Amino acid sequence: MTPLRRRLLILVTAVLLLAGLGTGVVLRAADRANQANQPQPGGPAVSAGKLTLEQKDRLTFLNAAAGPHRRAVASVPSTDPGGGRIAASLKCARFYAAAGTGICLQSVPGVLKQSNRALLLDANLRTLRTFPLAGNPSRARVSPSGRFVAWTVFVSGESYSSAFFSTRTSVLDTRTMRLTPSLEAFSVVLDGKRYRAADINFWGVTFASDDDTFYATLNTANRTYLVRGSLSRRTVTTLIENVECPSLSPDGTRVVFKKRVPSGVSLWREYVLDLGTLRETPLAERHSVDDQAVWLDNDTVAYALPAEGKVGSSDLWSVPADGTGTPRRLIAGASSPAPQ
Repeated sequence: MTPLRRRLLILVTAVLLLAGLGTGVVLRAADRANQANQPQPGGPAVSAGKLTLEQKDRLTFLNAAAGPHRRAVASVPSTDPGGGRIAASLKCARFYAAAGTGICLQSVPGVLKQSNRALLLDANLRTLRTFPLAGNPSRARVSPSGRFVAWTVFVSGESYSSAFFSTRTSVLDTRTMRLTPSLEAFSVVLDGKRYRAADINFWGVTFASDDDTFYATLNTANRTYLVRGSLSRRTVTTLIENVECPSLSPDGTRVVFKKRVPSGVSLWREYVLDLGTLRETPLAERHSVDDQAVWLDNDTVAYALPAEGKVGSSDLWSVPADGTGTPRRLIAGASSPAPQ
């Protein structure tokens, strides 16, 4: 055999081996995906059905249970959250809804890279507008009236515990369809003085009922602040440090938030802040909560925690907002709650 033929034979053999290896990897990945899409014994009962965001006394969320409806928008009666759930065909990475308006953040796999987008939804979960996202979905909120929608994405980094990450938070007026691509365009007042910096990040918007006031997290110089903002004046003002992912109570007097606590790893504890006195109350949940909690009513908050023994899944838990009581599992295999 000539040297040229020997080299060609080696090349062809290598290509065939790599092709076989690649096929094996793809098949194993497909097998894992198929397993994830199979209902698990003892899991929650999920059935396909029609959902509307105008149904009263329902709790809408993303189904995180394994099976064909994984990541689908689902709904259960508020009085029976552990019962059988109805799942729509729409699937999201993050979801929220209020007053018949919904927002769905999606990550759609592509040949070269995934495509991230935000879907503005009507009460029947039909897409009204689609907006490209600059990064991976993180947070989503709708104002109590349904007029304003906000979302946060990771432009770099994969979580708030990453050493280096940056976010982009956008706000959409659903009446005029005017989009504010980034809250970084707003003027910042920090400790009573105008503030500018290249490292400013915002995330975790929550809206008041006046369709102007909002609260969010501002991060700069390795510090996080709760800010109160005005959409009409395009300004934000810092209120207190070490507040992340605030969520405003229905009566507008308190925010529940995650507070970073001293530890060798990134840990957050859930607190409620009285906006009148700035007094903080730790909640009974002792696990680290990396979520933007939701108020089920003026007395109870809900949040997602990783499901024990189920990689990539989560459960919804609830706890009294006054620091008493004990946490209880609200819905197994669920995330992104939105009470109707």
